[in-house]
Amino acid sequence: MTSDASLDEIDRRIVLTTQSGLPLEPQPYHAIARQVGIAAEEVMARMRRMLESGVIRRIGVVPNHYALGYKANGMTVWDVPDERVDELGEKVGALDFVSHCYCRPRHLPDWPYNFFAMVHGHDRGEVEELVRRIAGLIGDADRGHEILYSTRILKKTGLRIGG
Repeated sequence: MTSDASLDEIDRRIVLTTQSGLPLEPQPYHAIARQVGIAAEEVMARMRRMLESGVIRRIGVVPNHYALGYKANGMTVWDVPDERVDELGEKVGALDFVSHCYCRPRHLPDWPYNFFAMVHGHDRGEVEELVRRIAGLIGDADRGHEILYSTRILKKTGLRIGG
């Protein structure tokens, strides 16, 4: 990441304006432009340049699942054959109730799991039903799995610079 000292004043104002999130309105870049005092097209071009240079790593939606009524959030961990992780990841990641999935190394003998998928539900019963659907999709490649439920909300933040 580039230090904030390498940002020009306009880039710095864009980051300060967006570091708590984009405005929740139909044309967020126009709202940023009004706050910063430049054209919306320039905001978009500068943010694109900051993305390409690595100053900004990504622009994405970070939903608050709890505010949307999804109170049961379970990280499912699976022991699947290593050679099938990519194939299974494509299938499981395409499910509309999985927010993200990925591969991680096992830590034997205590941790046999190499495949993770985050499942969100309104309650634990719903999450368990969704996990049964994943298990059916994975089939005989499922050599064991668990659901690790969230016990607290961790604050997610991105780039922060002082005002």
